[in-house]
Amino acid sequence: MYSTHVYERLLARRLEGGHKSVLLLGPRQVGKSTLLRALGPELVLDLSAPSTFRAYLSRPERLEEELAAAPPRVRTVLIDEVQRVPALLDVVQAQLDAQPRRFRFLLSGSSARKLRRGQANLLPGRIHAHRLHPLLACELGDDFALDRALAHGTLPGIWAEPSGERELTLRSYADTYVREEIQAEALVRDVGGFSRLLDHVAAASGRILNLSALCEDAGVRYETARRYLDVLVDTLVAFRVPAWSGSDRAGLVAHPKLFLFDLGVRNALLRRPLDAPLHDERGLLLEHFVAFELHRRSDAWPESRLFHYRTRGGAEVDFLLEIGREIWAIEVKASRDLAARGLTGLKAAVGNLRGVKRSIVIFLGPRRLRLGDGVEAIPLKDFLDELPA
Repeated sequence: MYSTHVYERLLARRLEGGHKSVLLLGPRQVGKSTLLRALGPELVLDLSAPSTFRAYLSRPERLEEELAAAPPRVRTVLIDEVQRVPALLDVVQAQLDAQPRRFRFLLSGSSARKLRRGQANLLPGRIHAHRLHPLLACELGDDFALDRALAHGTLPGIWAEPSGERELTLRSYADTYVREEIQAEALVRDVGGFSRLLDHVAAASGRILNLSALCEDAGVRYETARRYLDVLVDTLVAFRVPAWSGSDRAGLVAHPKLFLFDLGVRNALLRRPLDAPLHDERGLLLEHFVAFELHRRSDAWPESRLFHYRTRGGAEVDFLLEIGREIWAIEVKASRDLAARGLTGLKAAVGNLRGVKRSIVIFLGPRRLRLGDGVEAIPLKDFLDELPA
């Protein structure tokens, strides 16, 4: 059995009460259209439909004519996949400038890069830009299951699939969308090089990025690889967690960590078994999951910034979460039992940092622990419950 429930997104609460026009960006199948359609637009342009796309591509001014003729009841206008016809943003700007209170525009897109490449006006000051990601644990509520999230990720459509069909759908998404559409987005000439690099990026997801080593392994030039990675980040298929650059910079590793945006997609690209997370990868997968939960709350927690920390001597902390002037040092352990002696890296790093308010170990045990030197061991669920919603 599988759920047909439409999950309430945290971002929906912010958008429902607002009057500002919205640009919502995110990869395919994260639920952008579902969220925006739930806001009740009276006029919908779905540019993923071939006939609609062709009509507005040939005559973007058609939208201007339709809005001029719209009856007073038409207040909210949804333009889905707006990056396919970037010229429509000029029409939106003209309407917002001429009649700022007449229409509220809801725009969705899977690529800010394509909008910029089309020299689109992203309407600074006139529109609020947001990003939508796969589902958070709190959005899944009682349907959340950790092992399932580690194996299949949390893309809404794939989560709702019957269990026997998820693997096929995930592999199709990974190959059709991530390989083919993002490859087209990059204007790739060396198709084989892009595909090889993508495989190596998937294998390196969650680890410190060594671009030179990736180039060598994939057999692509450095500048080409750098451009491909920028495309993955711009299309929100990957994100970087930068290295901490506070005090003692000379002793710190400066390279970021790179994460693919969803564990199911990462596992499908690597042809991992998808019935359950591999035991020897459980720690890495759990670290991914925590990174996703922190990264995906950027709209709800705008004062927070996420880093990783590693010294050239090997002292390491999975994440440093900077919240205003506070720092949380966060380690992730995929175990039910902890011992203080296993936290020497965390303690050494915290000793070198100023402003650390909390030293936290996230683990899979049932109850909180105090491990000495102010280290809090917090069960995963309890930690997630503390995060802003």
